[in-house]
Amino acid sequence: MLMRENRNDEGRFTQHAHGLGTVTEEMVRKRAAELALINGRPPGQVLDSDLREARRELTGAERLVPEPTPAEELTEDQRWEPVPESSGQEAPTVPAPDEQTFAEKLVEEGVEDAEQDTMVQGTKKSQHRDRRS
Repeated sequence: MLMRENRNDEGRFTQHAHGLGTVTEEMVRKRAAELALINGRPPGQVLDSDLREARRELTGAERLVPEPTPAEELTEDQRWEPVPESSGQEAPTVPAPDEQTFAEKLVEEGVEDAEQDTMVQGTKKSQHRDRRS
């Protein structure tokens, strides 16, 4: 027994920031007129190819069966060079940042800043007392 695919999640969901809903023939004709305009023809001069393209776009069929790229049409042995052109060079190893170490560094810097502020305040108070005496 063959199961039918659920096609409810295919196709476009919005168009120009509005919910699309069910694709109607009117929507297909409107998009086909836009495609004709984009291709340099007046909106009244819609070709069958414009209608097919509009229907594919609005129903999501264009994403279901993509056209193969030229590289995909090559056989496996034609895709790769048997001998590489460059041996390359090793990139430098950079360790990933450690969140714990970074947090510890921030705490240490905060403690150093607090110590500095305390020393400055202490020195100012000492100088103020010395001036009074």
